[in-house]
Amino acid sequence: MSAALLDVSHVSKTFTRGGLFSRRRIAAVNDVSFRIEVARPEIFTIIGESGSGKTTLSRMILNIERPSSGALVFDGIDLATVRSSSDRMAFMHKVQPIFQNPFEAFNPLKQLDRYLFMTRRRFLGAGNQDTIETAVDDALRKVGLSLREVRQRYPHELSGGQLQRVAIARALLSNPKLIVADEPVSMVDASLRMSIVNLFKTLRDDLGISIVYVTHDLATAYYISDRIIVMQKGNVVESGEARAILNAPQHPYSRQLRAAVLLPEVAPGPQVSTSM
Repeated sequence: MSAALLDVSHVSKTFTRGGLFSRRRIAAVNDVSFRIEVARPEIFTIIGESGSGKTTLSRMILNIERPSSGALVFDGIDLATVRSSSDRMAFMHKVQPIFQNPFEAFNPLKQLDRYLFMTRRRFLGAGNQDTIETAVDDALRKVGLSLREVRQRYPHELSGGQLQRVAIARALLSNPKLIVADEPVSMVDASLRMSIVNLFKTLRDDLGISIVYVTHDLATAYYISDRIIVMQKGNVVESGEARAILNAPQHPYSRQLRAAVLLPEVAPGPQVSTSM
């Protein structure tokens, strides 16, 4: 078996809710396992409705939440051992998040270029200002923007789609091996969603970055995913190659999700242009 970039092994997460006399345990994630291989960058999608456990699972992959049982190993390192600030920084260098609401990812009173410069210094050392600006401009150009367009601008001066692309550029500044994108297009205008999901395909194909794509949107999952797991109430009810499952789901819950959307009946073909 080839080396795993990410090995999620029998992971569960239980929360306790209620007061002193009415405490109850809720299984948010129950015995989930999957692997992403180093040698095969891919878009691995976690599909489910609200309450399915997909966001809790993504937070465990990001080492924000600790599992109640099971293990997560990233690039040979058990995440349970990542505790010191230096260990966390080394982990964040390789694993970066993209969150649902880009307007919550940035301080509205801080200029966006300052965020990007700070991220570059934090992960890749100081360097002179010209070197830093070149690196930031390069990251922005990978997502269809430029430093000239972003310089001295505040978050509210950009559209949601532009700001989400800035968030992706910020993630790229650490040269990550894995990006965890939690509902990254759900708050973006429908006309811009395909530009962002096409961007994820480019990151996979051109930069060799694997992406854990967390979504309830079967249409975008169908378009960009290599493999998927379908989650319901914390359990994986179906897993495998994306189009095979989404074209012919076997589990009743998967069939219910598919019936709620219109998926394109198309064979895999050449990728759509990522120009934005």
